[in-house]
Amino acid sequence: MMGTGKSTVAPLVAERLHRAVIDTDAALESATGGSIGDWFAGDVAAFRAAERAVVVAAAGRDVVVACGGGVVLDPVAVAAMRSTGLVVCLEAPVAVLASRVGSGDGRPLLGAEPAAALALIGRERDPLYRAAAQVTVAASGEPDEVAEAVIAAWTSWS
Repeated sequence: MMGTGKSTVAPLVAERLHRAVIDTDAALESATGGSIGDWFAGDVAAFRAAERAVVVAAAGRDVVVACGGGVVLDPVAVAAMRSTGLVVCLEAPVAVLASRVGSGDGRPLLGAEPAAALALIGRERDPLYRAAAQVTVAASGEPDEVAEAVIAAWTSWS
């Protein structure tokens, strides 16, 4: 879910595990020179297909991947992740997410009322997040604490 800290925590986890990190949103922005907002203003289906390609290409590699919150909408991407590694869902209450995303600038799904949009998106996607993840980690704390919880989950899983 957006605002859980995926883009902040993944590099910390990768560094501590001596792995590379791939942030799907950053990879797509780098490849196109445009923002995620640009993608959503155009062809969302093309965005999801490109996102899937990044996830599938990363699957099976010795990397930590920070996926965009909508990757769970794509069963192919979810299957690739689950079949080749540990899928961790970072979870935080809507109030925490809303404080982190602020006005929602650069987040095209949030609109004028980010907290309300986050609550709605969370209700819609929660079953998908739970089905995709092998473990859920509380992400309300400081990034270092969340990273350590992710590493503990990975250590238990591997």
